[in-house]
Amino acid sequence: MNSLTRWNPFREMMSLRNEIDRLFDQTLSLDWPMESRLFGELAIDLSETADNYVVKASIPGIEPKDLDITVTDNVLTIKGEFKEEKEEEGKQWHIRERRTGSFSRSVRFPVAVKGNDVVAEYHNGVLTLTVPKAEEVKPKRIAVKVSGNGQKVIEGQLQ
Repeated sequence: MNSLTRWNPFREMMSLRNEIDRLFDQTLSLDWPMESRLFGELAIDLSETADNYVVKASIPGIEPKDLDITVTDNVLTIKGEFKEEKEEEGKQWHIRERRTGSFSRSVRFPVAVKGNDVVAEYHNGVLTLTVPKAEEVKPKRIAVKVSGNGQKVIEGQLQ
């Protein structure tokens, strides 16, 4: 004997969703090229002190002379290129994950900085940039004199 099953549109949608999920799971688990997975842009660390911003970037294998570092309108830009090794005849690659090609990273500072006074250091593949803040944005200490005996001085700090 035949039985009839009532049509349920939600069951159909769930079946379609399961198939799409399966398709994405299979596609995303493929071994994508490392460059597209890991190296979207130059990774940096940015910290702040009362007087400076400090930017650190790991860029091993780059000669410091091959870096282009600029500050324009409170925007720091770091540019460079990872060179590709020359192909050797008879060499067969099994894994090739090291990045090649050019990179660029820009950071806008929230306050005015002294672009002409930036200090750049490169040690063990880490670029460290110390970017001083402009004088007008640094906190200033102001001495307040108490009227009366003139002996006491109270110091305050502007923010």
